[in-house]
Parts: sequence; structure tokens; C-alpha cells
Amino acid sequence: MSLNNINHLTPEFWEKANRIHLAKAIAEFTHELLIHPEELSTHNEGWRKFVLQSDDGKVVYFFKAKAFKLDHLVVDPASINKYLDDKLVELNSLEFITEFQNSLGISESILPTYLEEITSTLYGAAFMLSRDNISADELTEASHLEIEQAMMAGHPCFVANNGRIGFDTDDYKQYAPETGSSVKLIWVAGHKSKAEFNCIKELSYETLIKRELSDNTIHSFKQTLLQLGLSVEDYFFIPVHPWQWNNKLVMIYATDIAQHKLVYLGESKDQYVAQQSIRTFYNKTNPHKYYTKTALSILNMGFMRGLSPYYMAGTPVITAWITALLSKDSYLESLGFTMLGEVATVGYRNTYFESLGKTNAYNKMLSALWRESPLSVLEKGQKTMTMAALLHIDADGKAFLPQLIKASGISPQEWIKAYLNHYLKPLLHCFYKYDMVFMPHGENLILVMEGNVPVKAIMKDITEEVAVLSEKQRLPEEVSRIYAPTPEAIRTLCIFTDVFDCFFRFMAGILDDNKVLSEDDFWEEVALSIHEYQDAHQEMREKFEQFDLFAEEFKRSCLNRLQLKNNKQMVDLSDPNGGLQFVGTLSNPIAIYKNTFQQLEETV
Repeated sequence: MSLNNINHLTPEFWEKANRIHLAKAIAEFTHELLIHPEELSTHNEGWRKFVLQSDDGKVVYFFKAKAFKLDHLVVDPASINKYLDDKLVELNSLEFITEFQNSLGISESILPTYLEEITSTLYGAAFMLSRDNISADELTEASHLEIEQAMMAGHPCFVANNGRIGFDTDDYKQYAPETGSSVKLIWVAGHKSKAEFNCIKELSYETLIKRELSDNTIHSFKQTLLQLGLSVEDYFFIPVHPWQWNNKLVMIYATDIAQHKLVYLGESKDQYVAQQSIRTFYNKTNPHKYYTKTALSILNMGFMRGLSPYYMAGTPVITAWITALLSKDSYLESLGFTMLGEVATVGYRNTYFESLGKTNAYNKMLSALWRESPLSVLEKGQKTMTMAALLHIDADGKAFLPQLIKASGISPQEWIKAYLNHYLKPLLHCFYKYDMVFMPHGENLILVMEGNVPVKAIMKDITEEVAVLSEKQRLPEEVSRIYAPTPEAIRTLCIFTDVFDCFFRFMAGILDDNKVLSEDDFWEEVALSIHEYQDAHQEMREKFEQFDLFAEEFKRSCLNRLQLKNNKQMVDLSDPNGGLQFVGTLSNPIAIYKNTFQQLEETV
């Protein structure tokens, strides 16, 4: 370990990281009704003073926060004070978790790993606070890669969102996306008796390899096989995360390596940079090449981040089916909505562990997929950015979204309209017309920008997280695994939870807190966008009434409760609805607009 790896672990950065993290923990655990701060008084400009007592009553927290719709608190980190036996003491996120262990409902068996995830999250936060950060102002002129590496907060809902259990400090500096380190991927050859390659019809294995590797590298890899007396035609080349090779594959696949079922070939010549999803790599040497997604057996935010060879087999077919379905849709085309196709996959089966079940982590250690680059859909004058950036707060506490809107030169209302046109309306259309939903959180969506204004939205990570909710949408057998039978009563949660609660409530808070756009005005724009979509598609009026986005309330789906219950596998991916944690309801912030715009039209 290099001493440089702990330079950021100073009292100053650690205190600030804990303070920011506690503000998030208080807000999100309150939102999920796990803890219950008591309001003491209201101050200027909407700030309220709260008190929160630990489970045993010995520890008391005081803080200021603004209360918003959807039971959302924006907590001022600087205002948090902790008292133990009436004495002011230092803030400590680890102590906070143990002080509220009973309230959080976290078991003794899960607590140690969860605390490790919290520590790792703080470690990363302290590192990001210590570096020479790009300011929120400067990010408006930054590249896609610079924006990716500037993100500091991780998933907005999860309190333990940068666990990365398995990485040591050297691994963190080498493979965490925020460090900006370049790496070379390792390539292995997998024998076709255990390896399977699949791609879209427009591609082939040979074409892909020639696109991703130089002629010299391909020649070198083939020579490695020939020198071992092996036939090149019996193998597929597979890219591997260096950490995965060194920490998992060499030991767990030792039998296959010894028997030349799996052969080490060497490193790629190209340099890659990890993206926010950590196991997906951007080709820094040649950005027009495909993204490469690899299996990575670390525990991060409720899942072991492997890739299943069984799922990989159907990925290109699903990509082709979705692309064919949606590319014919003139409405989606008019909005510029598109997806990054997952055009090829390779999976290697670990036959010694198959009896444990296909979803077992040991059976998801060696697979890869190739995804289109967003550069493939860009036009002149356009650039891309992760949608997660819209919630970014820089190290000095300045929000990026207000600076982005300011740099656009248009009004906040106009900017939000453009954003909703290209983000929300396509999601509504896929839901209502095709019974199809995605996982449209910030890291999964890329915005195409012109002059700092959204003009298109691009979905990625589609085949693992797309779902068709109704049997009325007929699916070919080869894509049937994306069918997720869902009770009608909770289908609208794909908008209410994934969009309203997990993204818009944070946007609304940022815009209001920074005096850019009031919370009421933001939600009115959301309501107007939905009305505009529904008015333009009167043929689906019955469906709009059946799945009413203007309902008075909706179920409160709690993500942290999932992780606190099982932080190694939050949900069963074969039954994603079965393990959801619902606690009460949330008042729908657009319910009051159900008939407003209709009445206005009739008046005019």
C-alpha cells in the first residue's frame, strides 16, 4: 500500500465527509420512516430546526432542514450538532448507524458488513473532497468523461452507496471512476465447450475482435494459443477486469486454467476508464469503440456486481428486439429518444458451481458485453453528460444544475420543459404504449446537450433492467425473460418511485433551495408535461385512467430498507417485485393538477 492512498484521511476531510453523509442519512432514513426527527421551530426562508434522539435516548442531534413534498428533507450539513450526555461531540456516521440500529431494523449478522460499506463510502467521499475538484461553474464546459469523474454523491437514495467491498486502497486508486485512473483490460481465451459468444445480426465475432483489438494484438494472442498446441478456432477471446483476474479467476478457475480451458493472453493496448457503474469501461484511447462491461465480484450497493453468462446469451437478441420495436415509433423518434445497444456478449460457465443455481455469485464471475458508444448518436455541436450530474453538489456546496441552467441562457421553466420532453415523455410513452419500463435513474441515462440544454435522452444498461409488465405485450420466446408480471396496483411505481421519488424530489429541492425555480413551479411543469403527452395520445385515454399518474397518493417504496434487510442481494432478480419494501404512502405532488390544464383549455 502506498502512503499516498491515505493522504485524504485527515481530520478536516473526514469531519466534512461525515457531516455531508449524516445529512444524507438523516434525510433518507426520515423519508423511509425509519427515524422520526421532531420539529422544534421554523426560521427564515423555510429553514426548520429539528431534534433527533437515539434509540437509547443518550444521544441527541440538532439540525436545520427545509421540508419539501414527498417527505423530503434538505438538511444543512453545517447545522448538524451531536450531544452525548449534554456535551457537544464529533459527528461519526458509524456511530449514527449503531445508535439507531433498532430503528433501522438492521440485524447483528448484517451490521458489520453494512458498517464496512459506510466506512468505504466515507473513504471515497474524503478522497473526493481532498482532490482538486472541478467546480459546478466549470462543469458546464466539461467533457462527458470529466463530468463522470466529478460526481461525488453516488445514488441519491442509498445511504451506503459506495461500498465496493473487495477493493483495497490500491484497487480504489486504480479502479474507482472518480480517481480518473486509466487501466488496461486483461484478455483471456475461453474454450468453446464452456464459452458462448452472441451478437446482433449485423455483427460477428471476427468483426468485433478486429474492431476492439489491433492486428498485432490479435496475432500475439493467437500465437499464445498456438505455442501451447491449442487451436485458435476452439476459443473465444474475453476481456476481463484486472481485479477480477487477480482476486477471483486465478484461484476459482484454477482447474480450467490448468487444463487450458481458460488461457491468459495478455493486456489490451488501449487504455480504459471506469464509469460510474464501476464495471463498465470507456475506451479512452479510442472513444468511438464500444463500452466494455465486465464481471466484477465486489459487493456494492446491495449486489455482487457479477455478470451472468446465462443472461448474456440473450442480451443481443433482446437489444435487437427492443431496437426494432422502438425504432419504428415516430413519436419516440421525434423526441430523439434512443438506447445504447448491447451488441455483443461473451459468457463463460463455471461448471463446477452450476449445481448451486444460475443466480449464485460464483456463476457470474466471467462474462463481458460490448455496448455502443454514445458518440455514435451525436451530431455536430452536441455533447453528452450523465443525468446523475443534475443532482451534483460540488465540494464547496454549490449545485451544478443551477449553473447549467444559467449557462444555457434560457429561463428555468424553458430548461425544465426541454428536459421533461426528452426524459419523461419517452418513459411515459414506453409505459403506456408498450407496457415497457426501464430503470431510468441518473447513472443509467445519458443526456445529449446543445448549448447546455437537453435535446435527447439515451438509455443504457437496458437488457438487465428493462421489463415488460403485461402479458398483453407479446414477446418472442428468446426475449421472454424480460417479462415481469406486475400487479396493476403497483405498475405506476415505475414512474412514481423511479422518477418522482428517486430523482425529481431531489431536483425540486435543489432548484427551490437555490432560488432557481420554486418547488410548486417544478411540479407544475411535470404535470403539464404529462398532460401534454396524454392530450397528444387520446387513443390511450382508458389506459391513462387505469394507470393514473394524478392519483392522490402512491405506495412509499423504500430502497434503504431493502439494503438494511439484505445488503448482499437486495432483491431476487427473478422476482424483482416480490421483495419490495412498502411503508405507507406518499402524497402525489401533481395530484392537484389533474384537471387544472383541462379547465384552462375549456376556458380559452
